[in-house]
Amino acid sequence: MIVRKFSEAKAYEAPNHREYKSYRLFGAEMGGSQSLIFGISHFLPGGGAGPDASPPEKIYYILAGELTVIAGGKETVAKAGDTVYIGPNESREIVNRGHEVCTIAVAVAPVK
Repeated sequence: MIVRKFSEAKAYEAPNHREYKSYRLFGAEMGGSQSLIFGISHFLPGGGAGPDASPPEKIYYILAGELTVIAGGKETVAKAGDTVYIGPNESREIVNRGHEVCTIAVAVAPVK
């Protein structure tokens, strides 16, 4: 078992993201998992990511605020307690159109 305090998380820059702050807790350089990368991201109002697509599948769990997700020609607003799955190479854009910081937990399968 590994218990990691949030204070141990490592900040990182994700490509094509704006007005945000992300922290990696497990996977990649943080170790502890070979099969996924797990982190927390905070998007300021107006912040977001994409539009783009990438090979790994992603799962977003909305912890606070709301996030507009645009994928597959559909647009939806995910709120606290909602979960969003983005498939491999699925084009997506995420935008915080609200007036509060949106905090999400992110799980990403590393590309092998």
